Amino acid sequence: MKVKSNQEILDFCSTVAQPLGITVVEIEFKQGKNPALTIFIDKDGGVDLDTCELFHRAIDLPLDEFDPTFGQPYTLNVSSLGIDRPFKSEKDFLSHIGQRVEVKLYASIRGKKFYDGVLTAYDGQTLTLKVDDKTTFTIEMKNVVKVNEFIDFV
Repeated sequence: MKVKSNQEILDFCSTVAQPLGITVVEIEFKQGKNPALTIFIDKDGGVDLDTCELFHRAIDLPLDEFDPTFGQPYTLNVSSLGIDRPFKSEKDFLSHIGQRVEVKLYASIRGKKFYDGVLTAYDGQTLTLKVDDKTTFTIEMKNVVKVNEFIDFV
């Protein structure tokens, strides 16, 4: 199935999302027996079911006119990225400076492949993590598998 590029779809959806205070973060198109376009959104204060429904209603008709699949049927899904989503963009990292994060590594550093601590710096090549009052270290991004917000299940 021929489909417009993810960037074209993301740019189009962003024009509908912006007036609603919503950010389109990622677009995913799965082809196959049941093609589906999933639009991942975010907003200050978080995304709930009402936010997903609001954006779905707002984007449905404009997206039909934009026709990302050149007339072929697909299912439209709108979703949050989830609480444990990995950081992907510079904005993700910078917006979490001073907050507790989880870092998973390809190879162990100081005997561990998993750390949680406060993200104190990020420059695109490295991140700095304060693990406790005495331990702060810098990790090269090429050694990082995944960084996400710390989830406390207390």
